[in-house]
Amino acid sequence: MVADAARAFWIAEPGRGEIRDETLPPPLADDVVVRALFSGVSRGTEALVFHGRVPVSEHNRMRAPFQAGDFPAPVKYGYASVGCVEQGPRDLLGRNVFALYPHQTRYVVPARCVSVLPDNVPPQRAVLAANLETAINGVWDAQVQVGDRVTVIGAGAVGCLVAWVAGRIADCDVELVDVNSSRAAIARALGVRFAEPAAATADADVVIHASASASGLALALRLAGFEATIVEMSWYGDQLVPAPLGENFHARRLTLKSSQVGHVADAQRTRWDTARRLRLAISMLSDAALDVLITGETPFDTMPEVMAQLAAAPGNTLCHRIRYQL
Repeated sequence: MVADAARAFWIAEPGRGEIRDETLPPPLADDVVVRALFSGVSRGTEALVFHGRVPVSEHNRMRAPFQAGDFPAPVKYGYASVGCVEQGPRDLLGRNVFALYPHQTRYVVPARCVSVLPDNVPPQRAVLAANLETAINGVWDAQVQVGDRVTVIGAGAVGCLVAWVAGRIADCDVELVDVNSSRAAIARALGVRFAEPAAATADADVVIHASASASGLALALRLAGFEATIVEMSWYGDQLVPAPLGENFHARRLTLKSSQVGHVADAQRTRWDTARRLRLAISMLSDAALDVLITGETPFDTMPEVMAQLAAAPGNTLCHRIRYQL
């Protein structure tokens, strides 16, 4: 391979992707050159980006750390890359790292922007790091306490990870709710209970909503107990979503709160920054139970077709992994 050559996945126009040749910039003294091993498709957000559904008001806030181009297209977008350092400071050479980088075969970033994987975290699983960081922030925003009854609505990748994190808090009773009954096996593997919406348990102390649907939000409001908090983790893009705040919403003194990973949850912000939060997420990926969330893997060269399929009909996809030539 030519030293400065790379290939990257671009959204050429809404609904169509393509792989383009890239020329890497010369690395500076404090840079690393990373050869990608795997990347993860954050299906919910990347589907909205793929279809050009990022609202104009969010074009700046939604930029990924190393995004190229602008919304709606052409744009190079993504934030879950795992690779091996092939050039850079001596202590990083040959190390497997995670970076918030789009889907690209090789790339140059400042050394401070990569996180070294511990020996007990395989690179195949590390593609979950960004989603797990989001889940940690959501649990912090929800301020889940020891022994709480926690309901998580929406068993996508983030919802499953939220349930898993909450389930590790002492004596919390966590129920993962989804319309897809096949998610019951995922819940069992993660050590939490599962219910379909009609059978979900009411009177929760905390409800975390991650289904990105109006019906899921309505269910979250119904299941919350008196003076409970409902944390909204879904991102709807340009979709208008009704929130049923009539009937007994006020009488039950409910709190509807947003959560977004761009800022550390306020309860933790005094001592935590995003780098420390990401290190925590990566260290937690030592648990092999999380492999159940990787529901598919395809080669990088197939990304234009695969991304179109995932954005149109996700099926049972949780996290889809992209494999690069090793």
